[in-house]
Amino acid sequence: MSDIYDVIIIGSGPAGMTAGIYTSRAKLKTLMIAGEKWGGQLMLTTLVENFSGFAEGIQGPDLMANMRKQVERFGVEFKEENATEVDFGVKPFRVNNYSGRSVIIATGAEFKWLNLPNEQKLIGRGVSSCATCDAAFFKGKKVVVVGGGDAAMEEALVLSRHATEIVMVHRRDSFRASKIMQDRVFANPKIKVIWNAEVKDVLGENKVEGVVLSSGETLQTEGLFVAIGHSPATKIFEGKVNMGERGYAQREGDNFRTMSNVPGVFVSGDVHDYIYRQAVTAAGYGCEAALDCERWLEEEGH
Repeated sequence: MSDIYDVIIIGSGPAGMTAGIYTSRAKLKTLMIAGEKWGGQLMLTTLVENFSGFAEGIQGPDLMANMRKQVERFGVEFKEENATEVDFGVKPFRVNNYSGRSVIIATGAEFKWLNLPNEQKLIGRGVSSCATCDAAFFKGKKVVVVGGGDAAMEEALVLSRHATEIVMVHRRDSFRASKIMQDRVFANPKIKVIWNAEVKDVLGENKVEGVVLSSGETLQTEGLFVAIGHSPATKIFEGKVNMGERGYAQREGDNFRTMSNVPGVFVSGDVHDYIYRQAVTAAGYGCEAALDCERWLEEEGH
């Protein structure tokens, strides 16, 4: 039975990595299906200042590289491949060509981007999707926020503590955000709104210098914050575990609260969390799922 893992972790962001630290230290044979692009959203982040333990901050890719070294030091088998097929209807469970007595889903969520010609090359150089993470870098600067929901309102409000001017660009003539969030935005003197417009491109080589609007107008700005939503990475789990209305995997356990509707399959991190979406909360969820998984395996006699 040496070819059967105690735990298969799908995903390698902070949730998956933290889960791997705990399962491997518990002497559970652990496989991490990390993805061809391993490390999660932090691989697209520059300086991370809000993850505990780094007084001067740490670059996102460096933080994930440290986590990888740690899980591998404890014996986690790390596979840089994508999970393309899962079968939770058999025991042991199957993920790709691997077998596991339990599975921790930690595939995270992906930011929705605008798909602008220069957008991807400027991510981390002025293009961002997380004001909580990056607002402090824009102290005294002018920034643009795209979006019309509660998330966009929150981004603009967070940025207003640091930036001198925030311009919200929205493709319609009204926001869809809750009234209380809209009231806060409209009451903030730093925030201006351009209605019935779209951002068509972002300008700059090594940093953001401006954006081009659908009207042809160019706005000078040093930051572009995209807040048009997230997509949970749950496509391969459709029909395998229960999803909520938003498409996020659901945690439905009683004694094991991180368990999905399938006994032995646990859910961790941004793949279920559409509220907080922080690296440190994802790591906490990874810890929870690993501890639940360990206890469940023990109860099952493994």
